[in-house]
Amino acid sequence: MLIRPTRRQVLGGFGASALTLGFGGAYAFLVEPRFRLAVTRYSLTPPGWDPGLHLRIAVLADVHVGEPYMPLDRVAEIVAATNALAPDLILLLGDYPAGRKVTWHRVPLSDFAQLAEGLRAPLGTYAVLGNHDWWDDRAAMLAGRGPVEVRRLLEARGIPVLENDAVRLVQGGRPFWIAGLADQEPFLPIGSRRSLADIPATLAQVTDTAPVILMAHEPDIFVNMPDRVSLTLSGHTHGGQIRVLGYSPLLLSRYGQRFAYGHVVEEGRHLIVSGGLGVSRVGVRLGVPPEIVLVELGGVPAA
Repeated sequence: MLIRPTRRQVLGGFGASALTLGFGGAYAFLVEPRFRLAVTRYSLTPPGWDPGLHLRIAVLADVHVGEPYMPLDRVAEIVAATNALAPDLILLLGDYPAGRKVTWHRVPLSDFAQLAEGLRAPLGTYAVLGNHDWWDDRAAMLAGRGPVEVRRLLEARGIPVLENDAVRLVQGGRPFWIAGLADQEPFLPIGSRRSLADIPATLAQVTDTAPVILMAHEPDIFVNMPDRVSLTLSGHTHGGQIRVLGYSPLLLSRYGQRFAYGHVVEEGRHLIVSGGLGVSRVGVRLGVPPEIVLVELGGVPAA
């Protein structure tokens, strides 16, 4: 027997659905991007890594400072949470200013750099630049060259910014290299897609057989990464900002889901893509909360 729902039941169903969507929308636009903060942990010993070299790395990507989603008190919270993890090394993966579409009130990058100076790790803090760091500096874009504003501000606070550079560090008597690529999407001159990243020139500065960790803001360059690099760290994607059942429907990558988020292993090469901290294009996050990535290297077999 067919039982037809009453008008009250139909209206009640619509009301419940609308209420659920309303709460879901409020969470995605108001709660997850602004108030959640996750710590995502990875433990591995990738190929080429010294198994006796134990290293704890905190990775911060895509801060996108600006109100309402990333005010200075939120940055201070992230700095404190990062320091509480007691990392040996802190790496910043670019995109420090927020885009205009999600900015109601700009926050001076000098104030952000002052807070970033408070990051604490025995081996220091190192940074690379992202596309927004170029786009935010109109003078550098017009001139077709840097250094962009945020690089000058970070380095004035004692945070080296690596643009096709490599630095040798030592942990517990065991050496390793931190390499950082220049950005791949600065659109220099304006309207073009000229990448500044140069893998061969960067790795040419590596003068011994110690393992290499490479920072590249955009993960797409991983397809060209040589085996000499033990681990590549990237941001840029924000995990799509919306991620459901391991799928990110909104990604600006020529490789689709391939490098969307998380730990990627291809032909023995390892990449970790952070979901980042801020927002871009639209102020929403759902299923991929702002995160600090904590990477533990050494003592764990490679996948």
